[in-house]
Amino acid sequence: MQGGTSVRLYGLEWPKESARISRVFDLLLAAILFLAVSGAFHLHYMLTAGDWDMWIDWKDRQWWVTLTPIMAITFPAALQYVFWTKFRLPIAATFAVVCLLFGQWINRYFGFHLWSYFPMSEVIPALLIPGALVLDVALLLTGNFLFTAMSGAFAFALLFYPTNWFWLAPYRLPVEVMGQLVSVGDYISYAFTRTALPEYIRLIERGTLRTFGGHSAIIASFFSAFVSILMYLAWWHIGMLLARVVTTPNTLKNFMGLTDKDEAS
Repeated sequence: MQGGTSVRLYGLEWPKESARISRVFDLLLAAILFLAVSGAFHLHYMLTAGDWDMWIDWKDRQWWVTLTPIMAITFPAALQYVFWTKFRLPIAATFAVVCLLFGQWINRYFGFHLWSYFPMSEVIPALLIPGALVLDVALLLTGNFLFTAMSGAFAFALLFYPTNWFWLAPYRLPVEVMGQLVSVGDYISYAFTRTALPEYIRLIERGTLRTFGGHSAIIASFFSAFVSILMYLAWWHIGMLLARVVTTPNTLKNFMGLTDKDEAS
């Protein structure tokens, strides 16, 4: 042992210097994992549900209540397979959602607020952590992905609208602007014009997909909860496939003077 001292780490006696290097390596690995999940989850979320979670006035459409939990449960489900089956850690959903929120706040503050001059009150992201905590608790208590899907995934989507309602309520207050009755969220978006909107947004704007709470939000939440169960099961198996170690035969071994006997030994 170096210097005659050792430390106990992971149930083993380690030389002090080796233990320090192991801790530094673990911290670097954790930082890389956090940034990788943040980038991948944020990109996936922006491409699928990003439009509906982008602006404060779009957060009362039925699409936001329905689509956001369905798309937000994907990475938590896949990571839950890896964290739970490989490490017995019931923190994957919370970890994934914290990574997503980290990426979203970086994007909204530096990209939309500082770069494009939108106020933060217009581009604030949705709150997902309470649902992720419930999803992790469901897996911890049941230890089964099927029961977690039926209880945790269902609750993840069902809690989405109530947990966001308390901070959205001030933006739903009515105001009169130039003789028109609009919500505070609508007025903020009128004042800060968005350019280059895709065509399907204009089609939605002509429709009646606005909830303002009430029974429409409840029905949309239950439908989202049902689809989230199916989405959780699909992404749990995607996590299973991506975590599988696959080896391929070395087709170039003959050019390197190797044989099957050498490879086996």
